[in-house]
Amino acid sequence: MTKKLSLGALGALAALLILPGAAFAQDPAELLEAKSLELDMTWVAVACILVFLMQAGFMFLEIGFSRQKNVGTGVAKIFVNFAMITIAWWAIGYGISGPGNDFFGTDGFFFHFGQEIGSGEDAFTVAGSDAMLMLFGLAFAAVSLAIVWGTTLERIKFGAYVIYAAVFGAVIYPLIAHSVWGGGLLADVGGKPVMDFAGSSVVHLTGAVGGLAALLLLGPRKGKYGPDGKPRAIPGHSMPLVGLGVVLLWIGWFGFNGGSTFGTADSFFGEAMLNTQLAAAAGVLGAVLTVYLKTRSLDVGMAGNGAIAGLVGITAPAGFVEYWAAPIIGFLAGVLVVVGVLAIEKRLDDPVGALSAHGLAGIWGTIAVGIFASPRLVDIDGGASPGIWYGLFNGDVAFGGTLGQLAVQALAVVLTFVVVFILSYATFALIKATIGLRVSEEEELAGLDISSHGMYGYPESFIPQEEYPVTSGFEPHVAGTPLATPTPAQQASS
Repeated sequence: MTKKLSLGALGALAALLILPGAAFAQDPAELLEAKSLELDMTWVAVACILVFLMQAGFMFLEIGFSRQKNVGTGVAKIFVNFAMITIAWWAIGYGISGPGNDFFGTDGFFFHFGQEIGSGEDAFTVAGSDAMLMLFGLAFAAVSLAIVWGTTLERIKFGAYVIYAAVFGAVIYPLIAHSVWGGGLLADVGGKPVMDFAGSSVVHLTGAVGGLAALLLLGPRKGKYGPDGKPRAIPGHSMPLVGLGVVLLWIGWFGFNGGSTFGTADSFFGEAMLNTQLAAAAGVLGAVLTVYLKTRSLDVGMAGNGAIAGLVGITAPAGFVEYWAAPIIGFLAGVLVVVGVLAIEKRLDDPVGALSAHGLAGIWGTIAVGIFASPRLVDIDGGASPGIWYGLFNGDVAFGGTLGQLAVQALAVVLTFVVVFILSYATFALIKATIGLRVSEEEELAGLDISSHGMYGYPESFIPQEEYPVTSGFEPHVAGTPLATPTPAQQASS
C-alpha cells in the first residue's frame, strides 16, 4: 500500500511539473482570451441563477394576492409553465429568436453541441459558452411567460397554461426577441437600432400584452364588480407572501439587468446594477406618495408594485443611462403604476396589477431610453443616438438624431403590442373555443385548489379537524369525486 501511494505521489508531482509547461507552450493571447471567456460565462451563470430565482418571486407574489382556496394552483402553475417553456425554447424558440431574416431565426432548432448556427461572419459552432447564453435566454423567456398569468388568477383552466406556454415559448416571445436582439426588423429601423438593454418591451411588455389578451376573453372574477359596475376589493390572503415575492424579484433583477452585459469587462455590470437599485427605490417612493395623495393610505400592495414598476422601467435603460436618470425613470414608473392600476381596475380585473407594473412601466422604460440615453453609453457608430434630453443641449433634436431615436423606441412599443396581442388573442380564442378557457362557476366558488388539483393549499382552513383520518377515521377528499358545497362560513373565510 505504501509503495502504491508513493508511486501515485510521484505521478502527481510529474503532472504538476508538466502542466505549467504545456500552459506556457500555449499562445498567451489565446490563453488570456480563453480565461476571459470563462470568467464572462461564470458571471452569466450567476446572473442566470438570479433570473431563475425570479420564478419563486412570481409564485409568492401571485399566491399572496390570491385567496386561500387558490394558492396551490399557483405552485403547480409555476412548475408546469417552467417545464413547458424549457422544452419549447430548446426545441423551437431559441432557433426563432436567433440569426435569420428580418422576421424570424432560421437555425438553432433542437439546440445541440457542435451545431452550426448562422451564416457568413456571424456563423458559429455551438460550444459550452453558447449553451450558457442559450440558458440565459431561456430564463428571460420564462420571466416573460410568468408575467402573463398575473391577470388570470383564480378563474382560468389549468389546461390553458400548458397550451399557451408552448405557443409562447416556441413562437410568440422568440419572434419579439429576434426582432430586437436577434438581428430582426427592429435591430435596424432606418439605420437606427431599438435600444432595449434587458427587455422593458421585449420581456415585460410582451408578457403584459399576453395577459391582456387572456383577460379580455376570460372576464372578471365573480363578485369583482357590483350591480352598479363599480369594482370591489377582493383582498389577497397574505401580504407577507406578496412582500417576499417582491423582494425575490428585486434581487433577481440584478441578474436580469447586470447579466445582460454578458461579461465582466470594465465591471460594467456594476453600472447596470446600480441603476437598477436606484430606479427600484425611487419606484417605491413614487408609488407610495401617489397612492397616499389619492387615497390617504399607505397601500402595501401599491408599494410592492412601485418597486416592480421601477425595476421594469429601468430594464431597457439600465445600460444606457447615467446614474442621475435612473431615479427619475423609477419614480415616474412608480407614479404611473398607481394611476394605471386605479384606472384599469374600473374596467378590467387584474388581481396583481400586471398590466400596469409590467405593461405601462414597460412602455415607459422603452420610451425613457429615447429621452435619457447617454452619449457615453450608446453605440453611435452603430447608428444609435443619445436621448432627446442631450439633443436639447447639442442641437441634435432632429428626426435623424435624438428625435429619430425616440421615434424608433416608440415604434418598438407599437409593433410589440400589435404582434403579441394578435398572436396571443388568437391562441386564447382557440383555447376558449375548444377546451374552454374559464372554469365553471361552481369550480370558481369552491376554489381552484380543490376543483383542479383535488387538494387544498391550506387544508386546515377548509377541512374540519374531525374529518382528518388521524383523529376520526374519516377519509379526506379524493380527486375526481363530487365536491361538497362550501358552507357560508367557508366562503366568507376564503
